[in-house]
Amino acid sequence: MTLPRLRLKANADRRLRAGHLWVYSNEVDVVATPLTAFEPGDQAILETTSGKPLGLVALSPNNLICARLFSRDTGYPLDKSLLVHRFKVALSLRERLFGSHCYRLVYGDADFLPGLVVDRFNDILVVQIASATMERQREAILAALLQVFKPQGVLWKNDGSARTAEGLSSYVEVAYGEVPDWVALEENGVRFEAPVREGQKTGWFYDHRLNRARLAPYVEGKRVLDLFSYIGGWGVQAAAFGASEVMCVDASGFALDGVERNATLNGLAEKLVCVEGDVFEALKELKAGEEKFDVIVADPPAFIKKRKDLKNGEAAYRRLNEQAMRLLNKDGILVSASCSMHLPEDDLQNILLGSARHLDRNLQILERGAQGPDHPVHPAIPETRYIKSLTCRLLPS
Repeated sequence: MTLPRLRLKANADRRLRAGHLWVYSNEVDVVATPLTAFEPGDQAILETTSGKPLGLVALSPNNLICARLFSRDTGYPLDKSLLVHRFKVALSLRERLFGSHCYRLVYGDADFLPGLVVDRFNDILVVQIASATMERQREAILAALLQVFKPQGVLWKNDGSARTAEGLSSYVEVAYGEVPDWVALEENGVRFEAPVREGQKTGWFYDHRLNRARLAPYVEGKRVLDLFSYIGGWGVQAAAFGASEVMCVDASGFALDGVERNATLNGLAEKLVCVEGDVFEALKELKAGEEKFDVIVADPPAFIKKRKDLKNGEAAYRRLNEQAMRLLNKDGILVSASCSMHLPEDDLQNILLGSARHLDRNLQILERGAQGPDHPVHPAIPETRYIKSLTCRLLPS
């Protein structure tokens, strides 16, 4: 395969040599290699201003991040052969970590496959493509997945917002075999079924697996409130770990049907109560009803999707956590999580401290959690570390 070349400006290669994988449009020598000469999805040889090759990139010429480095060896373009190799490398890590075949199998840039996410649910694979280059390789991706994993079914879950920036259409369809609407998985010894077609993202969030496991010592015999519960990842596990009662709150009736489904699957239906509605309004009503809880989990969707959302997003995190703290008993536990990559952990900690002091409560941080190792962090790309989870103890002042 003969590939075109993308040339960088002088000194623009330093960050890439140091380990980064992204090329910004203002780093490209557009006189020598105009971005307008490329189509979304093209592959190219990335080279320094002197013409020395740095590796191969996947191109999104109309975006600020116009290219992503996927191989530092120019002899290995993105094709089935490279995909098979990368899938095997990714699998070797997950097999080392987990006893079951339930995990994030491919995590984009961090697994050196930018624009590709694959979640594994035993013999079912759910695939999300977020780049034009990966979309072009769709048949190669499927062929490589079938060769390495021999799954029962593969689902394209290509309805993410990132596709819009790439000019890609949105669709959800079976790529291979049979994929039921709800697929089985196991996490921390608890059984679940996830709605892979109609649910959020791939249907499940493996990223909080280890943080949910750490609920166990805090919830036994306790009354638990699970905010933004989705289908019960936190709440059902809290019940399985011995909570006396769990209340799950979510705006989606469909999600709460999933809570009930998963509670029943584990023989825990009598322990769980579901409340459908806006979480902030539900918190007000619970406060007005003088409800109290021993443990509260606040794991909202990303309030800060872009840097421009930072101010409003921080205010939303403060409002959520402060309202949750008002419902905690004197010696209560708050698990406060954020999946906003633009919110540093220190900022979340400061929000929690400010909220506690506003309520004249003392705050102890007991544990700090992050995404699990099936969501590896690329050390040069802080955006690949997005999950923060702080387990806090709230005491009277």
